[in-house]
Amino acid sequence: MLPPAWQAQLAGAIRDPRELCRRLGLDEHWLPGAEAGHALFEVRVPEAFLARMHRGDPDDPLLRQVLPLGEEARSAPGYVDDPLEEADHTPAKGLIHKYHGRVLLITSPACAVNCRYCFRRHFPYAENSPSTAQWEASLDVLRDDPSIAEAILSGGDPLATNDRRLAWLIQRLEDIPHLKRVRIHTRLPVVIPERIDAHLLGWLEATRLQKVMVLHINHANEIDEAVIAACTRLKQAGVTLLNQSVLLRGVNDSVEALAELSERLFEAGVLPYYLHVLDPVKGAAHFDVPDDEARELVAGLREQLPGFLMPRLVREIPGENSKTPL
Repeated sequence: MLPPAWQAQLAGAIRDPRELCRRLGLDEHWLPGAEAGHALFEVRVPEAFLARMHRGDPDDPLLRQVLPLGEEARSAPGYVDDPLEEADHTPAKGLIHKYHGRVLLITSPACAVNCRYCFRRHFPYAENSPSTAQWEASLDVLRDDPSIAEAILSGGDPLATNDRRLAWLIQRLEDIPHLKRVRIHTRLPVVIPERIDAHLLGWLEATRLQKVMVLHINHANEIDEAVIAACTRLKQAGVTLLNQSVLLRGVNDSVEALAELSERLFEAGVLPYYLHVLDPVKGAAHFDVPDDEARELVAGLREQLPGFLMPRLVREIPGENSKTPL
């Protein structure tokens, strides 16, 4: 029996920086930096995402997100392995509890694409990789705390897990009476739209829990017709779709790029939610946009867009009770 199409794409993702450069026709002078960055955090780019990049353009906004660079090896003050201090908020392995009323479950250690700015690029997944026993221990934490109304599935990417395991987990969450919502943070419907298949839609449609999916899209070029079709299928299954972006130097650091992203998201049935400033994770300082510039960009964006298409500019500060508006 053949695996689902999305699993084949996941398994066939490009994991060699030389292959990535070759496929996109990049000059050989990019190779040393690509290999140096890859040694720190491996390349992973699925074919469906690669197909949306412009061949021969090292400044392509999608390529910029996934191409390793030599700059990743440079140290920068304040850039650390665990910028959000998540290790201090793990009452059980694979569970992160930072905010009132909601907890985060590390549902999968895998991602469909490795983004170079990822705040969890140094996360100890080997110590937090989910197993049924670990999930049961996390579920006990949820069962014992009636203040928790929302379970957040994260990772890695939770949708990198197969549907049989996800359906099992959702059923266990449903059985906790005080839980109202399940929120899924994922990039898979964007980088491999075929992930939104009948099996996934089946367990989503069946659950009593309110369903929220937070996508991660940074540039309008990520949204093609296949992504729009995937979003349509999710909305038909009763899923509320939101998007969070990261403000990234060389990717979306202009009013024009951010405005086009919001408009394209709305065409796909997705509401802009957050625009995060960069989390100071080691290896990603070259993506930073200073706060004053970020505020100017959002002010310019406000002049162009209606309020419902305006993402909230925020920073996540360790120890705070919520995201901090800028």
